[in-house]
Amino acid sequence: MTLPMIAPMLATPGVLPPAAQDARWAYETKQDGQRAVAYLPGDGSLVLRARSGEDITAAYPELGPLGAALGATPAVLDGEVLALDERGRASFQLLQHRMGLAHSPALAARRAARVPVHLVLFDVLHLGAEPLLALPYARRRERLAALALDGPRWSTPRAVVGHGAQALAATREHGLEGLVCKRLDSVYEPGVRSRAWIKIRNMLSEDVVVGGWLPGKGRLTGLPGAVLVGQRGGGRLRYVGSVGTGWSEAERTELADLLAGLATRVCPFDPAPAVRGAHWVLPRLVGEVRYSVRTRAGLLRQPSWLRLRPDLTPEESAADLPDGPAR
Repeated sequence: MTLPMIAPMLATPGVLPPAAQDARWAYETKQDGQRAVAYLPGDGSLVLRARSGEDITAAYPELGPLGAALGATPAVLDGEVLALDERGRASFQLLQHRMGLAHSPALAARRAARVPVHLVLFDVLHLGAEPLLALPYARRRERLAALALDGPRWSTPRAVVGHGAQALAATREHGLEGLVCKRLDSVYEPGVRSRAWIKIRNMLSEDVVVGGWLPGKGRLTGLPGAVLVGQRGGGRLRYVGSVGTGWSEAERTELADLLAGLATRVCPFDPAPAVRGAHWVLPRLVGEVRYSVRTRAGLLRQPSWLRLRPDLTPEESAADLPDGPAR
């Protein structure tokens, strides 16, 4: 049969629901992967579509057998494609080696042999001839669990009802990305960023030294669009990433004045990062940034600026960095 195209429902950033409403919510681990809607027409085939609607099936050939998992029963399933590290945790850095290969099936197959992916399923949107979007989340979850979709490259992790504070604490304890809170009575709203789903990302914070900046564009013309930051370790300043969010316009203007007084032609990072259009500054400014995880190369993922730290010298911001240079 021809299955309906369904854009994935999105969660709104927020905090845990009030304790008095805790029992009205389910809690799922927030995964650091690529959102995917799986279409199983019931003929043994599978089509995977990204959040944009792009067909990404060929990028993940190892997920193909999922198409036969329900026999002749057509279905549309919502989930997330993950690449797992040696500790069994989702690693977006590893997944990046697999993304964008939908038009290169041969390369995708070679990468699959080295970095296989896993699809976690957390919703069923259509089953047989029945659309399920109007059913409450709790009912859709029951229907999904009854399908028993647990295979070599896919699984259906359990959602926890109530106990949100404990669930969030567990994700932090195990170094996971965060938590998604879903109201039990919520219908599925295709393409909508809904308050019925709330995402909470566990973020870390560290002090960094500003070593350069990139010019802003558009409304940020004349202001820094991003700062290039590093951390001291092993007697050198090592580049750990660029930070382009977290400031008000007034704070960017203040930062521009500070950076102008520290301009230099010499890159302060060792080794120098391959950042086109960079303006270097003397490494005197210390700031605090928030980020989700650190990559294997030592780069900060999803960093956001928190504040300047005039109370710290660059030497006081030294950090224990992973082995190997960050580039």
